[in-house]
Amino acid sequence: MKRMVWALVLMSCISLVVMPADAADYTLEIFGNANMDDEIDEDDITYVEGIVEGTNEETLLADANFDSAIDEDDITQIEQIIRGEEGELTIIDSAGRTVTVKKPVKSIVVLTYPVLEATKIVEAEDGVVGVSKDIKSREVFFPELSKLPSVGVASAPDVEKIIDLNPDLVFTGRLLGVSDGLEEMPSDSIAVVRWDMGRLEMMTRNVKKLGYVLDEEDSAEEFCDFYDEYVEETIKARIEEIPDEDRERVFIEHPVEYNTFVTGSGGHEICVAAGGINIAADFPSLSPKPVVNVNPEWLVEQDPNVIVKTVTCTPGLCGPEANSSEEMEGLRGTVMNRSGWSNLTAVKNGRVYLIDFDLVGSTANFVGATYLAKWLYPDLFADLDPKAIHQEYLTRFQRLDCDLDERGVFVCPNR
Repeated sequence: MKRMVWALVLMSCISLVVMPADAADYTLEIFGNANMDDEIDEDDITYVEGIVEGTNEETLLADANFDSAIDEDDITQIEQIIRGEEGELTIIDSAGRTVTVKKPVKSIVVLTYPVLEATKIVEAEDGVVGVSKDIKSREVFFPELSKLPSVGVASAPDVEKIIDLNPDLVFTGRLLGVSDGLEEMPSDSIAVVRWDMGRLEMMTRNVKKLGYVLDEEDSAEEFCDFYDEYVEETIKARIEEIPDEDRERVFIEHPVEYNTFVTGSGGHEICVAAGGINIAADFPSLSPKPVVNVNPEWLVEQDPNVIVKTVTCTPGLCGPEANSSEEMEGLRGTVMNRSGWSNLTAVKNGRVYLIDFDLVGSTANFVGATYLAKWLYPDLFADLDPKAIHQEYLTRFQRLDCDLDERGVFVCPNR
């Protein structure tokens, strides 16, 4: 009970925590990251020493061993984390839950495909012992992992089957909420971690955190460097020079017709990252998912410069198993021929694009951002090759034998 109360107090006071002057743009949410930057290192030991001596302010994550006291034992825990020898690691997951993971982690059940993608990114898939039916249906993308035992659908998994597999951890998505029954798991033996791997703004922090949890920090860092090379150093650096009045106004549609992404969604974030203005950004969302339904008349009045339609792929339409873009091209024609759309600027100029939802709401969202940047500003990004970046992601980080010149349709027009 003491630990639970302490966690609640910490979380309620997070906005009041004193941050060191040189803190990074984001915080690696692991207890032991005392100076609240993006890694755990010798600087955290120095910072805790300052807290013990009374020269530094206490921070949210300085209580490395999560025992409600900041003392020499926390220095010992940080030293063990740096060496990869900690017996436990306490993190804040994407749902804001404080979770203590017993180390080393040997077995995992994964319920959502973006989290499984991230697990592959950090090269820890050998520890996966069970998956959801959702993942088993993705045989092309997860050729070996889709053969693992099923524990039911991600939104309502079979808790008894999970317990029978006896994993150390269960990974699931943040948006599935606590109604999926996983909170009934025996937390003393099986920890549940909820991840948000579909948000561009959270990608590197969550992949780094995953690397610490699974003792794959180097693999996590390698991906984050690759990610930053394109999102931060190439795309962001260039679009910062575009005046607001010259930025393209974009309608980015959810797979459900006339549903669109608002602030806080993966779709909104890749639009902004690519330098676009999401015309629906400020609509309030009435559901847990940051998506709203808009009136077709409102869209006509807004007259966006660019329309991007996200697509849930089915066999033959798009995805890694598609061999032809014919069906996507037909769908694009259907979208462009919607009632009342003939006079839209985006339609008249042929600037209507389709993209696989997996490149928007999963770990590959940065690939979606590169495609979108090229569509919005083709001259500015004349040297950017989204398909090559996509290929490298699939080959290098997902270790898939998938040549995009021979197989797979993810965008339309297919370039």
